[in-house]
Amino acid sequence: MNKLSLILCAAFVSSAAMASAAEKEEAQQDTAFVFTDVKVNPTTSVKDQHMSGTCWSFSGLSFLEDELLKNGKGEYDLSEMFVVRQCYIDKAINFVRYYGKTNFGEGGGLLDIPYVYNKYGMVPESAYNGLQYGEEKHNHGELAAVLTAYLNEIVKNPNEKLSTAWLNGYIGILDAYLGKAPETFEYNGKTYTPKSFAQELGLDMNDYLPVTSFSHHDFYKPFVLEVPDNWDHGLYYNVPMEEMQQIVDNAIEKGYTVLWAADVSEKGFKWYDGVALMPKVDRNKAKEGTELSRWVKLKDSEKEDEMYDFKGPVEEIEVTQESRQLGFDNYETTDDHGMVIVGTAVDQKGNKYYKVKNSWDSEQVYDGYFYISMPYFLAKTMSIMVNKDAVPSEILGKLNM
Repeated sequence: MNKLSLILCAAFVSSAAMASAAEKEEAQQDTAFVFTDVKVNPTTSVKDQHMSGTCWSFSGLSFLEDELLKNGKGEYDLSEMFVVRQCYIDKAINFVRYYGKTNFGEGGGLLDIPYVYNKYGMVPESAYNGLQYGEEKHNHGELAAVLTAYLNEIVKNPNEKLSTAWLNGYIGILDAYLGKAPETFEYNGKTYTPKSFAQELGLDMNDYLPVTSFSHHDFYKPFVLEVPDNWDHGLYYNVPMEEMQQIVDNAIEKGYTVLWAADVSEKGFKWYDGVALMPKVDRNKAKEGTELSRWVKLKDSEKEDEMYDFKGPVEEIEVTQESRQLGFDNYETTDDHGMVIVGTAVDQKGNKYYKVKNSWDSEQVYDGYFYISMPYFLAKTMSIMVNKDAVPSEILGKLNM
């Protein structure tokens, strides 16, 4: 995810960590939302990415852990930092090959998970936690700054020829902060390599379908999604937004969870309240109940905050394929954050929501989960990834699968 998402994650996570049980109860009393879960599929526990821009790894491995649960393999806790480390190495090689003219950072995308799984294998959290720098929780500010500065100096090419040492020096930084990746490890009384452990898990990355919905490319054909964190130029299958929603609905109904990348920088995204909406607001009209004389003196930003200060279900915008595309084209919809859709719910007015698992710890009103409205999903989804068995057959047919 992009730089904005790292700032958002840091702000939300550091504040959420201070929430107490009493504060959660107070938040539940303050909100006028009443959610009823309709169907929630089995998922592993909520994790905490803390002060690291690694939501893509936390959400991606949560998705794979859910797949293992559904396959009857039991509950696993896979190592997010193993995936992060391997991607950091390959992103660095890519950055240098492009003379520094491509994206490099903490962020990543949905396709980085199958990429690492196929190329490097997988390890459990117990074999590699990535905490070798005096912290109990992940805090990658210093690490990201050091790696970026190192690579920026390398691509300046001061020797007029790259040395044979630059990559080893870079890996040495990763080893110092995250630890060396294990060549072998013990798990449940057996010895594994990352490759043999992945083989033991029994997941086939070809079973998973990355999907998006944008009209600047042909529908029912794959294309390289133009977001900075798609550093390996991965292909996503393009479908109309209504069919993207059908895929999620079908997946939840069949017992699958869905890997979800979306924009969470919207004012309608209320993490503390556990809800994300796309409210219909009139910026030229004073908020109901607001004294006009006070309203007209407010700054535009203050008016915006008040208009989005909803305490229950409100009328939302109508999302079209055209408005969705416009949001992407004008940078209003960006690739901010990775999460997992685990179920469906309704509010007290019968409006439908998806229930989403986040990786910002569980000290929050719904213990690390929140609810997104259908307009929010349609407007702000960047991409999803699902098991192909969860995709309606008629949509698979249109994709020639």
